[in-house]
Amino acid sequence: MLTDREVVSTLEMLKNEHLDVRAITLGLSLMDCVSDDLGRLTAKILNKITHYAENLVKTCDRVGEKYGIPVVNKRIAVSPMSALAGPFSPEQMVRAAMVLDRAGREVGVDFVGGFSALVEKGFSKGDLALIKSIPQALAETGRVCSSVNVASSRDGINMDAVGLMGRIVKETARLTAGQEGLGCAKLVTFANIPPDMPFMAGAYLGLGEPDAVINVGVSGPGVVKKAVDRIMAETPRPNFDQISETIKRTAYKVTRVGELMGREVAARLDLPFGVVDLSLAPTPQVGDSVGEIFQSMGLKAIGVPGSTAVLALLNDAVKKGGAFASSHVGGLSGAFIPVSEDLGIGQAAENGYLNIEKLEALTSVCSVGLDMVSVPGDTSAATISALIADEMAIGMINHKTTAVRIIPVPGKKAGEKVHYGGLLGWAKVMDVADYAEAGDFIALGGRIPAPIHSLKN
Repeated sequence: MLTDREVVSTLEMLKNEHLDVRAITLGLSLMDCVSDDLGRLTAKILNKITHYAENLVKTCDRVGEKYGIPVVNKRIAVSPMSALAGPFSPEQMVRAAMVLDRAGREVGVDFVGGFSALVEKGFSKGDLALIKSIPQALAETGRVCSSVNVASSRDGINMDAVGLMGRIVKETARLTAGQEGLGCAKLVTFANIPPDMPFMAGAYLGLGEPDAVINVGVSGPGVVKKAVDRIMAETPRPNFDQISETIKRTAYKVTRVGELMGREVAARLDLPFGVVDLSLAPTPQVGDSVGEIFQSMGLKAIGVPGSTAVLALLNDAVKKGGAFASSHVGGLSGAFIPVSEDLGIGQAAENGYLNIEKLEALTSVCSVGLDMVSVPGDTSAATISALIADEMAIGMINHKTTAVRIIPVPGKKAGEKVHYGGLLGWAKVMDVADYAEAGDFIALGGRIPAPIHSLKN
């Protein structure tokens, strides 16, 4: 139970500290929609999504109004579409993506995730059809998001898939050049992708999940920053133990709020509740930045020496607080460091405190990876694949989720700015070492074996 003082502090979070439910995501299995006829397949998909999600948006709004807590995004995540893609060509899968987009538009959600494939060990015919359709699908839709899992701690890294994804990212940027390569913001390459993640662009519904389920993503970097600011002001020289405990207690309260609202939405829709994902997902607003937490703890900016240690403490405390608050914590549950979506991180990159090499080091202890990173438009597909390979190795060896959401911005050079707008924010185009030899490395192909500690049975 929360004490009276904790209730008051939670209300303060709502008023002044950017506490919100970042996403309520309806997970839907499409495995009962399988057909070898594209027309029947898409008709079944459209019917199932519109049936289950018909009241999703208004239910989220009503629950948000009841508790005075905004639900910022309402989303849908479906089964990996590659599982349904076996009989179809890439061109036909583009048409399937357009039906997902239409379904999302009809029910009023922000995004539809699950245009996805899991290829850490190899490709099926459906996997290849879906992956090859991604650039055109993302160029022709507004709500569809795509993810491809190319590595796991159990199976190693599929380097043929890594090589292919570099080319897919480049083609997606080319086809959306008029929007600064924005299609790449809806495309993520993963290692160890969670099957119940409510956050986009990586959300999909795993094959072991219920037919329909409600998952909740809660965010609160502004809340955590204010909590750190308070202990720094009120306690003479607080130590890291005290700071960690403060963050943990704050994460507990935020998680309880998210689960309370998620369970009520699920009950009103007569669906099971799945998980709450407490991830510090920032926005470009002042006061809602993960990067600003580093400054509250005494660092000049994220990226300077000490940053990896602070991020490790932050990620651990958030996970512990969330796990104590709920028996059903899932998804990523930690700290995100998306460059363009976080005002403090974007400014650190612009001012020279954060480069892509340090960013990669930080991803070894955060909850995602190279996220919303803008690089020069002429960066080669092979270099993008090599960056993906590095991130996948971090995830594989450390038994953690890592991901790459990278945008080679057409026509832009290192040091220039790009503005994506809305929650995607702005970013400085980061310099990246782009050498021809990357092509020789990626061309080796095959699989990088899983580490010895994968043999746990």
